[in-house]
Amino acid sequence: MQRIRLRYTKRGRLRFTSHRDFQRAFERALRRAEVPMAYSAGFTPHPKVSYANAAPTGTGSEAEYLEIALTEHRDPDKLRELLDESLPGGLDITDAVEARTSGLADRLTASVWELRLDGVGVDDASAAVSTFLAAETVEVERRTKNGMRTFDARGAVAQLQALPPQADRPGVEPCAILRLVVRHVTPAVRPDDVLSGLRAVADLAPPVPAAVTRLAQGLFDEESGTVTDPLAPDREAVLAAPPTAAGTAAATALEGPAA
Repeated sequence: MQRIRLRYTKRGRLRFTSHRDFQRAFERALRRAEVPMAYSAGFTPHPKVSYANAAPTGTGSEAEYLEIALTEHRDPDKLRELLDESLPGGLDITDAVEARTSGLADRLTASVWELRLDGVGVDDASAAVSTFLAAETVEVERRTKNGMRTFDARGAVAQLQALPPQADRPGVEPCAILRLVVRHVTPAVRPDDVLSGLRAVADLAPPVPAAVTRLAQGLFDEESGTVTDPLAPDREAVLAAPPTAAGTAAATALEGPAA
């Protein structure tokens, strides 16, 4: 059995797809691409696909991850192309690597988020961010399956800063970009929880809903303050691994018989 790890996106209008919608679309793509999937046992076998830490419905993402199990060996790059062609635009497979290490989910410990606040000036956003970061705790409420729950939104935030948009256009309303790095804790702290915290401690209330995009997720490096690529260990393991018997035989066949 071969395991392949994939990175995919949710862009544009496809950010409104639920995780269940994506599952259905992805399984259809697997069938269209004729991927030799491994299936679970039991009365209702289903393809062996492991999803990791999916973004909430309504948020865009450049860094979603999953793992699939195959019954036959496939080249990860070619598999990525086939699956990408079989998915609707906006759900794009951007990376693929053979799984050579364990614990992909364990390497998804933090996320980098971008929140676009239309109608909010950068100075106002910066002042609110300073107030939020200065607080020891910022309690917010969120409705869960078991009713309303109160929890701290400040403790999970590793970084938060307010930035101007990349391109200012004359005559357009003010806009601030929040760059947020949040650790994956329990209960999970989401970007909308941080916005609720900013409203609670600094009365920051964007006039329109924020456009939220996950830019990256992986291990949080405390020294550099960056979130590392969770697929990097697999790439390194592939490069460091000795050639397989199948690969050696193929190379010998291409070289021809020795003189």
